[in-house]
Amino acid sequence: MLFKDLNLIAPILKALETQGYTQPTPIQEQSIPKILQGKDLLGCAQTGTGKTAAFAIPMLQLLHEKHLNTKSKNIKALILTPTRELAIQIEESFNAYGNNLNLRHLVIFGGVGQKAQTDALHRGVDILVATPGRLLDLMNQGFINLNSIEIFVLDEADRMLDMGFIHDVKRVVAKLPSKRQTLFFSATMPNEIQKLANTILDSPVKVEVTPESTTAETINQSIYFVDKPDKRKLLLHLLDDKTIETALVFTRTKHGADRIVKDLGHSGVKAAAIHGNKSQNARQRALTQFKDKQIRVLVATDIAARGIDIDQLSHVFNYELPNIPESYVHRIGRTGRAGANGTAISFCDAEENEYLLDIQKLIKITLPIVEDHPYPLKWDSMLAKTEVKRKPQSRNNTSNRSRGDGNMSGKPRNASNNRKFNSRRKDQ
Repeated sequence: MLFKDLNLIAPILKALETQGYTQPTPIQEQSIPKILQGKDLLGCAQTGTGKTAAFAIPMLQLLHEKHLNTKSKNIKALILTPTRELAIQIEESFNAYGNNLNLRHLVIFGGVGQKAQTDALHRGVDILVATPGRLLDLMNQGFINLNSIEIFVLDEADRMLDMGFIHDVKRVVAKLPSKRQTLFFSATMPNEIQKLANTILDSPVKVEVTPESTTAETINQSIYFVDKPDKRKLLLHLLDDKTIETALVFTRTKHGADRIVKDLGHSGVKAAAIHGNKSQNARQRALTQFKDKQIRVLVATDIAARGIDIDQLSHVFNYELPNIPESYVHRIGRTGRAGANGTAISFCDAEENEYLLDIQKLIKITLPIVEDHPYPLKWDSMLAKTEVKRKPQSRNNTSNRSRGDGNMSGKPRNASNNRKFNSRRKDQ
């Protein structure tokens, strides 16, 4: 199917052609016709599937057709999203797809002064993209009224839950008109998110294009067992491969991200960090430099794991494994997007083995081990550390968590220790 087969108006088709888009992704193909029919939609799709266009394109068409001959300063559509980076990207998408339409759109988020945002609101906005905190702040100040909202989009709902924004979301929803079209998107559907969807959607159409918590088949995944102090040296060793033009490196902490940038800089590798302690201007500057290939490595905490679209990103490194297994899926989803090939390399030290087991259980894949590298983990050390630090678990729970740890690919140099480690893990 092509975009021209979806009953889209000529100005939008022209904008899509300008962007080089001719064929919709599965979620776009399934969602656009339903949204154009005015139906509520529950979309379950992992990152990188093209869901922003899946709601932006039909929203633009509906608003254009309804308000072609009317003039109003009232906000007609609201997209609520968890992070500043994602909000900016969504607004850029509306700008691209709606380039030939006379619709005004604005993005608002915290961390920057509000005057430019309030001035734009005063002039009139048709489509508002917002993060929860700044939206509620400007609502409380009287700059924003949601009484005229016709279409409401809740994007990355499960991320809202992870970041503690669910109560803010509910406060926003309480201010929306009861008669509206609602589009609800989430990569996963934990119970609390399903309950929220049930309360704000009216007879929705469900679109699910991929199984929950799966990784794209186009991503080549691997795991390096390495002692924690050797991770920096291993990263530099791998970055010696000059075919890696740009790499996105993930850490669990802000301090860890800054430390890696400093270490890389001392070794002549241009890098920048993006995390919650950075100002909005600093974060955008780092992201722009990375996209423009002015810096080779972007080091990020999980704030960048979802919503940031980086064209042709070939490599993602998990310098530290995430303690939330779903974050692994979102992290590596920065590469291998839109059918392209990508590489995801993860480092695992002795204390992170529990995280690896949880990840493998979630994605139902045993990650291939790369054995031939100069900084192999000392298996005796791993056994000692994991024996001491592992929390007591019931036999049933432990057995379930061990399923992803069998049938390791290849034969590690310390294969006997590897088998010994796995057997001990299952016996506890």
